[in-house]
Amino acid sequence: METVGTLVLLLLCLSATAVSGIGSNDTVLTAAPGSDITLPSCHPVSNMTMVTTMWRKVNGDGGTSPVPSPGEDRIRVLPGHKLLIQGVTPGDEGIYLCSCSSHPFPEPSNSFYSRYRLLVTSGPENVSMSIGPATALSNGTLIVYRGSSVSFNCSGSSFPSQHLTLAFTGAWSSNESLASGSGSWLSYTIENIQPSSQGLYSCRAHNNVSDQTVQKSHQLLVYYAPDRHPECMWAPAADASHALFNCTWFGAYPTPTLRWVEDQGDQGNQGAHWKGHVFVTDLRDSLSLSLNRSLLSEGQTLRCMAKNSLASGKEKSCSLTLKPPYPKGEPLVTALEGTSITLSCTEDASIPPANTTWRKGLQQDAIVPGSKYVLTEEGPVFKLTIHNLTKDDEGVFFCRSENPLSVRELEVGLTVRPPSAFTGAIIGVFIAALVVGLAVIVAKSLYSCRHHICLGGDFGQTEDDRREVLSLVDSDDDEQIFQDAVPRLPPLTNGSHMTLAQIHQIPSGDHEDVDPGDTSSQQQEDTEQTEQLVDRVTYIF
Repeated sequence: METVGTLVLLLLCLSATAVSGIGSNDTVLTAAPGSDITLPSCHPVSNMTMVTTMWRKVNGDGGTSPVPSPGEDRIRVLPGHKLLIQGVTPGDEGIYLCSCSSHPFPEPSNSFYSRYRLLVTSGPENVSMSIGPATALSNGTLIVYRGSSVSFNCSGSSFPSQHLTLAFTGAWSSNESLASGSGSWLSYTIENIQPSSQGLYSCRAHNNVSDQTVQKSHQLLVYYAPDRHPECMWAPAADASHALFNCTWFGAYPTPTLRWVEDQGDQGNQGAHWKGHVFVTDLRDSLSLSLNRSLLSEGQTLRCMAKNSLASGKEKSCSLTLKPPYPKGEPLVTALEGTSITLSCTEDASIPPANTTWRKGLQQDAIVPGSKYVLTEEGPVFKLTIHNLTKDDEGVFFCRSENPLSVRELEVGLTVRPPSAFTGAIIGVFIAALVVGLAVIVAKSLYSCRHHICLGGDFGQTEDDRREVLSLVDSDDDEQIFQDAVPRLPPLTNGSHMTLAQIHQIPSGDHEDVDPGDTSSQQQEDTEQTEQLVDRVTYIF
């Protein structure tokens, strides 16, 4: 009777606690609908002898009811006083009270109780991740193209609540959160997507009550092709009769397809395949082609086609048109013995570039550079300088150019002449002729300027001196004498006229008579008279 009273008192206390809403010591348990859950026993010591254990559930009105209820098969008490609930339903959610006491019951402190809060949760479920517009590969990977606009959607459902997160993991970021929220839907958009956005995108749904997380992920690849054309080039081969061509197209993703073809016609439409034989094709960003001389011809065009097989865009290409070598230079050269001479040869037309060398003699012996022979290369110009020429150097030299198409040679004939014994005499005659020529030129110049030389004596005269009375000669014979003695000067070049005035004295009759037969006396007298008659010559302008 005492034990029953104690249990009744304990139940009243538990009911009061449930009604009061005190839940700080609640043990929270969660279960999904349809699952099984076991609530542990309320006694803390496993070796205690328990005589009474009671399970009750708090009702919605604050009261309690025994568990399991009569006729309930899903709920039962297991050995060890545990409560098993099979096939959990949302109606099983609530607070469960467990009370137990030992026998005999000495003190109330030997009675124990526990309080469990059972939460029936669902989800996360129906979690999905969508990316578009995108193309799916056979392995489920999604691809988009660089520069496009891509949308990301994340959704899921959980009960009673959830938290959604859209995350990104790439080459330069790890688990970066792009968007998050507590709703059932998230959206995110990347405009002008770039290769840096390539990676793993995840949609995570977390149930806040059950602490369960569900994640859906998609691998996204960003395909792109370079805007530039591939690069066609050549490389020297070990054998000059072989050609090595390289084609590179770096920066494409995924790895592009390259192929070398022989261009034999026009393309027609952009995007159409080029006509011609395909030499080699491979899925890589660098492709080499090796051909021997028998497969090459002048004017032949080799084209490298490049395309990113899964990326948008048309094929891009580069080409090489083959040309044989054509060395150019002076075919005949003459030099003096003991001097130096430079032979030049230019070759800039060949594709691929030719290997150009100088050879000597009809046997085309190789020239060994040294103090005698100096080989230099200045761009497409190849020079051979020969020092201290001798007769042994006379002969034929060859400028030999070879590329994979053919070999062509420029023949240069060198003539070496001995120095002349009459070189000094020839130089002396030349100098003498030069001196004589200069003397003639100077004399001719002086003669042509003779009329511009003014006779002295007129400078410093006064105006009165210039206005002396001129005696006119009545006799025509006497005037002619003076005109013959003093010639007239031509007009000046400045347009002014210059007149030659002759000032003379007429012999007077006071002179003594002279014997006509005295010839010497007569000549002396004439001379003196002439000197007296011509006093001065004055130019009047």
